[in-house]
Amino acid sequence: ILISSLLFILSVREDTLKSHRAVGSTGTSGGLQPPHVEHNSAYSKTSSANPPSHHVPQNAPCFVSDIFAMLREALGTDGDLRNNSLAQFAVCGVSDIPSDSLFLELAKETSRDQTHGPDVLHPTGVLMSAEEETGVLTLTFDLPQSPLPLLNPVLLLAFEHPLRGPNMDVTFTSQLLDPNTQTVCISAETQYIPLTGKASEGNVHQKWKISAETKSPDMKQTLKEILIGEESGSNISMYPLLLFSRGTETRSPASHGSFLCELRRFLADVLPRPDSPPISLDSLHSLPPLTIGPSSSESLLAGLMNSSAPTVFSFSGGPSMFQVHRGELALPPALLEELSQRLEQMATHTMEAMKEEEGADRATRSLDRLHSLCVFPKAEPAAGERQYRAFLLLKALQTVARSYEVQRALRATRADHDRPPRSNVCSLRSLTVSLERYLVGPNTAAINNCHGACAFPMLNGNNHAVLLNSHIEGGNVGERAPCCVPVAYEGLEVVDLNEHGTYLTIKPDMVAKECGCR
Repeated sequence: ILISSLLFILSVREDTLKSHRAVGSTGTSGGLQPPHVEHNSAYSKTSSANPPSHHVPQNAPCFVSDIFAMLREALGTDGDLRNNSLAQFAVCGVSDIPSDSLFLELAKETSRDQTHGPDVLHPTGVLMSAEEETGVLTLTFDLPQSPLPLLNPVLLLAFEHPLRGPNMDVTFTSQLLDPNTQTVCISAETQYIPLTGKASEGNVHQKWKISAETKSPDMKQTLKEILIGEESGSNISMYPLLLFSRGTETRSPASHGSFLCELRRFLADVLPRPDSPPISLDSLHSLPPLTIGPSSSESLLAGLMNSSAPTVFSFSGGPSMFQVHRGELALPPALLEELSQRLEQMATHTMEAMKEEEGADRATRSLDRLHSLCVFPKAEPAAGERQYRAFLLLKALQTVARSYEVQRALRATRADHDRPPRSNVCSLRSLTVSLERYLVGPNTAAINNCHGACAFPMLNGNNHAVLLNSHIEGGNVGERAPCCVPVAYEGLEVVDLNEHGTYLTIKPDMVAKECGCR
């Protein structure tokens, strides 16, 4: 069962500018609720009553969670922003961020609390306009009412991808910002623009009006295109979020969507990314799906825990279902203990293996966060949702370990200069293909392939291949020569998470395990 589309498009319409009324999310959450976007630009002939469509990012279910991850990654061990994160967050320089900066404090809080992120308010409406003569842009955000105090509020203008544009200094001004005037440095690496606001004791301001301008005349049009859009009415890629802290006493528990998003990032970091075009698995033969849940048999779960087959995780529900998806298991004590032990072993083994890979620090921190969402409490029985998370993480780590073993074998083979060239021997080679429509991951599958010659001494050849080869060497060159092909396979396990539950589908004969001459 595969996801048919990862892109959710929201078309925004209104009758007239005078009857403008913002619609959208009215609360806080960790998901992405796209705001109503209205454009009123003197630069463009486009009528504000017929604005361009507002597209939700393709990875919408993890958009906010990914922002929290970037905030955690932005801080160095000294508690300051890493140099390579300054451009990403449009920071002009380390000296421009005071030690008591609200943005820095919010980033530190996000880094300290590995299993949660800041609270989020999604604007219910966004009005973006431009003055033709001065080139000043005005951004107006309608926020839902929040009766709770907003500590360390940061208005984050987030983009789906880095801007990839020219360097420019942009000044934002508003009575609701603290300080009232703030300058950011936009570059090709910029993906987030944080603006620190004033704390609120309750009943947050319903409307934030902020002006933006650049003093460079030739950059005014570029800034407009970034914040408002092209003159032709292209898609707007800026997504405003108000991040804030409400204190630990009102902290909501970590969502399952956070675990799935973290799992998605971890797999993307540690598994190879081939450049080949993505391939759909929709048309492949599958065995009947099996339910993974509290009613699953002990033998099924034990078999999956001991299976060596690679696993792919897909999410075929809509974007809104990703954050609310829940899964539970009800393992008997003996199997629960086995799951705990195997997870600890695989986590330790993976940590050791990752030390030899690039980007080990980031992947290690991600695995630590995943493990903290799965570890079983010692004083009481593990909850069904933690059992479910631990099971998914175990299957993911088994797939990672398998990938690392293949990569190590390839490196060892390349380092062995005394071995005859591989092209002369029929043998198993690594082959990783790209998969499409997988939201959780991995979006690749190592299916392997067979390469090499089938000649005497023939390896793993059956009687037909031996006689056929002798027949051809006797001068009968018109016959097909024995070919190096897979002779043993194993399946690919696809774990599908949707609004109805979690299901396992096995795609048989997917991964080549052994080669022979046939």
